Amino acid sequence: MSHLFAPFTLRSVTLRNRIGVSPMCMYSSADGVANDWHLVHLGARAAGGAGLVIAEATAVSPEGRITPACAGIWADQHIEPLARITRFVKQQGAVSGIQLAHAGRKGSAARPQDGGAHLADDAGGWQVVAPSAVAFGGSLSKVPRALSLADIARVQADFVAAAKRALMAGYEWLELHSAHGYLGHEFLSPLSNQRTDIYGGSFDNRIRFLLETTRDVRAVWPEKFPLTARFSCTDWVEGGWTIDESVELARRLKAEGLDLVDCSSGGGVAKANIPVGPGYQVPFAERIRKEAGIATAAVGMITTPAQADEIVRHGQADVVLLAREFLRDPNWPLHAAKTLGVIPPPIPPIQYARAF
Repeated sequence: MSHLFAPFTLRSVTLRNRIGVSPMCMYSSADGVANDWHLVHLGARAAGGAGLVIAEATAVSPEGRITPACAGIWADQHIEPLARITRFVKQQGAVSGIQLAHAGRKGSAARPQDGGAHLADDAGGWQVVAPSAVAFGGSLSKVPRALSLADIARVQADFVAAAKRALMAGYEWLELHSAHGYLGHEFLSPLSNQRTDIYGGSFDNRIRFLLETTRDVRAVWPEKFPLTARFSCTDWVEGGWTIDESVELARRLKAEGLDLVDCSSGGGVAKANIPVGPGYQVPFAERIRKEAGIATAAVGMITTPAQADEIVRHGQADVVLLAREFLRDPNWPLHAAKTLGVIPPPIPPIQYARAF
């Protein structure tokens, strides 16, 4: 029996299997608007058998974008292009999720294919913001403007407004991005958060931004739909954010109505010694699941059907999210089912049935 292809229910949403498309930036939007590329990219993975399809980091404000080409959900003009995608994804039997994000001090950057460095304000860039006026470093050298208390309240309101638009666009799974050195993570890590007010210093203060944002979003996000968050479970740097803190944060957020933690790591500093290898982040998902009593998703160099099935089989995570492997093979779930000998096999789209 394949555990990977067992349904998974969170609140009132049931995934047909435990395989999800991890949010992956496409750097293909103009003014934040989704287009045909996003429809084909996400729709193909839904048709390929994924149970969950999470749209890329989608900015809650223009200044919250990583690059000028990033997706957005800060205006009503973004709703219908996204709704077009969620309708198609649902027609293919998958659940649509979206990751709400604010890039913080890592915003105002060129696309990776253009070097990824900070853009000057007169070259399409903008003033970046962060918990503290501390630059990320390397090619992301802009010193951010430290957010005032009024600024923080405005950003949190942007997340709430974005959640409302996500609901109007047909999403049934919401993820708050608090990883990879972007704004939510910047508040958590003492390496980037050097504030001395109620949002900095102690653990309780550093988690306040995410705790409040989760509470505010949960208040407008329907009870029937899952609310999740992505963590960088460790900074991989001494003196940074740790897995112990991630476990406790997960406990606190569960009490606020969070349903699942998407367990990633790193990205908070320019240089970190990360032991990258197959499934290297899975232990984080396993520990948070067991110690915080909350569902988790595992991500990071998960490539083979046997590896993914084992993660679910052994209770290391409830869901497995794939990124690059889905870029290489949009039909990965259909191929995985065949490899694992799933009976009955998932039914491919009728248009593709002859191939499977």
